[in-house]
Amino acid sequence: MAKKGIARVARKELTDVPQQLAALASMSVPDLAAKYLELYGEPTRSRNKGYLQKRLAFRIQELAEGGLSTRAVARIAELGDKLPERWRMRQVQETKPSAPPPPPAPVDERDGAADGRDARLPPPGTVLTRVFKGVQHRVTVREGGIEYEGQLHRSLSFVAKLITGTAWNGYSFFGLKDGGSKQK
Repeated sequence: MAKKGIARVARKELTDVPQQLAALASMSVPDLAAKYLELYGEPTRSRNKGYLQKRLAFRIQELAEGGLSTRAVARIAELGDKLPERWRMRQVQETKPSAPPPPPAPVDERDGAADGRDARLPPPGTVLTRVFKGVQHRVTVREGGIEYEGQLHRSLSFVAKLITGTAWNGYSFFGLKDGGSKQK
């Protein structure tokens, strides 16, 4: 079912918003996940009850009362780089065309990857980008490590710490946790 069709059906069913919101409090996590699929048209990866209740409450109200006005959407687009980083990342992910994943490389049981590198890293030569505090940072995956600002470093986490000044999981910082990468 298309998302527009889901919205129409859900809008009809959501005539009594307070009753729908109250029902969320007594729902189990599997029930909340099913409701999420019904209202958003896609399954959720979350199993956090409070998070699902908040997302569903927002969606129920959005469908019943309407989403953002065209003026608000236009203002958001106008603000561009002034938006919080997490909003910009969400917009980039939503506009990315989905491409089939590349075929997996043969795996050596001892190392985890065909060439002895961490299997989570993309192939050498891949450029990963990340905007942090308004500055775009680019790293290149090399055979011997990660190149950042002309220097070779041992890991993505080390580079993420150089950029942020605090400990980060490098795969998460550069968007590699979910199997996707922010490549250019």
